[in-house]
Amino acid sequence: MTDQNSSPDDKGAAVKIPPPFIFILLALCGYGLENILPTTLGAAPELRFAGVVLIVISLALILVAAAQFKKHATALEPWRPTSQIITTGLYAYSRNPIYVCFCLFNVGLGLGVNSLWILLSFIPAAVLLRYLVIAKEEAYLETKFGSEYLTYKGRVRRWL
Repeated sequence: MTDQNSSPDDKGAAVKIPPPFIFILLALCGYGLENILPTTLGAAPELRFAGVVLIVISLALILVAAAQFKKHATALEPWRPTSQIITTGLYAYSRNPIYVCFCLFNVGLGLGVNSLWILLSFIPAAVLLRYLVIAKEEAYLETKFGSEYLTYKGRVRRWL
């Protein structure tokens, strides 16, 4: 089911910042801080391996979640019109599984390169995402889908 009457401006004043950009930018800030105030998490190879595993898992789950958008013929980009609410698969557990995976990616990257700053970069990135993107998405979905979205929102947590 597609929304034929929607336009790209359907989400109003949504900020057109690609969410991955927020996480990449904050990871780069963490890298910069690492060069100014070096930190380490320990040299244990297990930590680095855990970081790589988190990165691989997060990327795989992003692909799974993105495939659900394609399957349901709705836009993945948060500034484009949404034709329906996805409530199955990963979206039965989190309203924002891709954003959770972005957080996991930064944690994994921090572990993988042994940087506390990069690991912690997911915190300000998640806060920025919450206020710059998610708040607008939620307002849009409430307006467009009404009680259907409110029921889903009441049943499934924003993050985990």
